[in-house]
Amino acid sequence: MPRSKPAAITAHVTELEMTSPPKQSLPMPINIHTAILRVSDIPLAYYRFLYLRVGKRWHWAERLRMSDDDLSAILHDKRTTVMVLYVDGAPAGFFEFQQLDDDVIDLTHFGLMEHALGLGLGKWFLLQTLFAAWAMNPRKVTVTTNNLDHPRALQLYQQFGFSPVATREMVVEPLSDEELLTFAKKL
Repeated sequence: MPRSKPAAITAHVTELEMTSPPKQSLPMPINIHTAILRVSDIPLAYYRFLYLRVGKRWHWAERLRMSDDDLSAILHDKRTTVMVLYVDGAPAGFFEFQQLDDDVIDLTHFGLMEHALGLGLGKWFLLQTLFAAWAMNPRKVTVTTNNLDHPRALQLYQQFGFSPVATREMVVEPLSDEELLTFAKKL
């Protein structure tokens, strides 16, 4: 018997921007071995693994539904940067940004895997992400979040210097069990 498709969810989206680098600094979390490494020419299966592990609970689906060619075109574009957070040798999160033009960096994806939540890494990892973006000397850094994201995401972005510039509604089509199975087989 075919399973029903999950119901669509209406999300409240907030677009934010920051026009100067963060002023604060945070110490690296103690008693945790971390590394943040840029992944050049990221294999699609590895990217999909990261995207699924970080974004499943927040209803990230867009990149999983893309064809290999479309996803490859984005990820292997010289304007795209993907960096992975490792904790004690294992992947624990990632961020991705795109240089939209000479003046704007868009933080397209940011997050931690479930096993890395509660370790005190979130603020520190976001700060490292912002330092990496501002190292490219943009005029501004942008990010988009919604109410399906981590409950403190919007607050955290604002704490680090982002200001809301627009809001809108968006319909999110959650992943079905069949889609998840298909994606898992590709990994």
